[in-house]
Amino acid sequence: MAHDLSNAHGRDRPVSSGLRSAGRLTGRGFLAAALTCAWTATASAQAVQTSVPHAILIDFATSSVLFEKEADAPVVPASTVKIMTAEIVFHELSLGHMKLDDQFPISEAAWRLGGAPSRGSSMFASVNSRVRVEDLLRGLAVVSGNDAAIALAEGISGSEGAFATMMTKRARELGMKSSTFTNSWGRGDPEQKVTPRDMVILADHVIRTYPDFYKYFAEKEFTWNKIKQTNRNPLLSMSIGADGIKTGNIDASGFGLVGSAVQNGQRLILALYGAQSAKERAAEAMKLLLWGFRSFETRTVFKAGEAIGKAKVYGGNISDVPLSAVSDVQVLVPRTSPERLTGKIVFLGPLIAPVEAGKKVGRLEISRGSTVILDVPLVTAGSAETGALPRRAIDAGFEYAGAIIRKFLAKP
Repeated sequence: MAHDLSNAHGRDRPVSSGLRSAGRLTGRGFLAAALTCAWTATASAQAVQTSVPHAILIDFATSSVLFEKEADAPVVPASTVKIMTAEIVFHELSLGHMKLDDQFPISEAAWRLGGAPSRGSSMFASVNSRVRVEDLLRGLAVVSGNDAAIALAEGISGSEGAFATMMTKRARELGMKSSTFTNSWGRGDPEQKVTPRDMVILADHVIRTYPDFYKYFAEKEFTWNKIKQTNRNPLLSMSIGADGIKTGNIDASGFGLVGSAVQNGQRLILALYGAQSAKERAAEAMKLLLWGFRSFETRTVFKAGEAIGKAKVYGGNISDVPLSAVSDVQVLVPRTSPERLTGKIVFLGPLIAPVEAGKKVGRLEISRGSTVILDVPLVTAGSAETGALPRRAIDAGFEYAGAIIRKFLAKP
C-alpha cells in the first residue's frame, strides 16, 4: 500500500482511486487534506437482502459496518430495552455502588405489572420477597423477566421514572444519540424509542466493558420458584457461535433482536427490528450473521502511528503537524470483486500553537458508497511550539482574509 498525503486549503476534493480525505469548515479555520492511496479493496460478491425493515450488522474488532437497512429510524425496542437496564446495573456494580449479593424487594408494582399476574415474560418472583441482584440479573437476561427489570429499577433509583431518566442520560454518555427511555422493561410507550444503530453501540459497549457480566446473556436456562424457563434468544440454539444478547416483541414493535456471535475469533453484532414473526426474526438474524462471517476479510488501511494527514498550525514554529490513529485502522472488506472505499478527515477545529503531541483533533471517516463504515479518532503525531511574532502575524492575516472570503461566499 502506497499513499501520498498533503495539506491543502479548499473544499472537499476527490482524488484518484482509493481513499480520499478532506477537512470541513469548523470554528475559525478551514482545513483540508487529500490522500491518494494505491490500495484496492477486495470485497463481497453479492449483497445480502433482508425482509426485516430495520437492521444493522457490525464487526466488533474493527467497528466496520457490514450491512445496514434503515438503521437510524426510530423503532419500539420492546424487551431489548433490558440491555440498557442491564448496563445500568453493570455500571453500578463496577463502581462499587452495590454488590451481586445485595437484595432488592419485589414490590407489588413489580409483581403486578411484571410478575405472574401480568401474563407477560416473568421470572415469577414472589411479591414482597427479596431477591439477590445476581438472580434478578439472570431473570432479566435469560428469561426477560419484567418483574426483574422493575425490581432492579426500583432498587437502584427508587422508582421506574427516576431510573428511566438515568437510562436516557447514560445512553447519551455512551454515544446513543437517538434513543429515549421511559421504562426499564419494554412496556409500549410512544416516547420510548431507539434506533438499531444505537442498540449495536450499546451491545458493543456491554460486551467490551463487562465481560464478566455479559455471560448472563449466554445462559441457556434459568429456574426460579421451581419454574424452569429457557433463554428466549433463538440464536443460542443454532450452532453459529451466538452468545447473547436479547430479543423483544410487543404488538407495537414486531419481533426484534440484538444478537452477537463469534466464529474463528471474529465477533459480529446484529440489531434487527420489525420482523413479522419469531420464525422470520430467527431466520433473518441467522442469515445476516452467516453472510457476515463468510463474505468479509480484515484489511489494515493504516498502521498505528502512521501519518494519515496533516493539520495546519496557526501561529506555530512549524506550519503543520501530522495526524495518526492510536491503533491500527482496520476495515472489513468483501472477499470478492473490487470495491472502492473513500475517506475524509473531519477536523474538530483549527490548531492554534502551542500544540501538544497526542491531542485529539479530528477523526477519519471511511465509507463504502454512501455508508460510513468506520469512524476513527485522530491525534496529533507531533508537537508545535509558539512561533515568532512575524509568523503569528502572517498566519493571523491569512486567517482574517479567509474569514472575509468565507463570509462573502456565504451570502445568498
